[in-house]
Amino acid sequence: MSPEISDLLKRALSLSIEERAALANTLLDSLDGTNESVSVHEAWDEEVARRIEDLKAGKAVTVPWEELHRELLAMVNER
Repeated sequence: MSPEISDLLKRALSLSIEERAALANTLLDSLDGTNESVSVHEAWDEEVARRIEDLKAGKAVTVPWEELHRELLAMVNER
């Protein structure tokens, strides 16, 4: 890591939590400048909309959190 980047990182880490979160979001957003990332976001938006419609139409099978939690713990404990 270059000295400039090290200094920038040290300065960024000295910011408040809110300032670091805003900085991180801005940096991440700057990476989303490609058409591919837009299509990925659109695909996720469509998938979420489809799942919501499935829930409303009664097509989706839901599992209570308590049941899912027990099943996940059992899976972890088997390993």
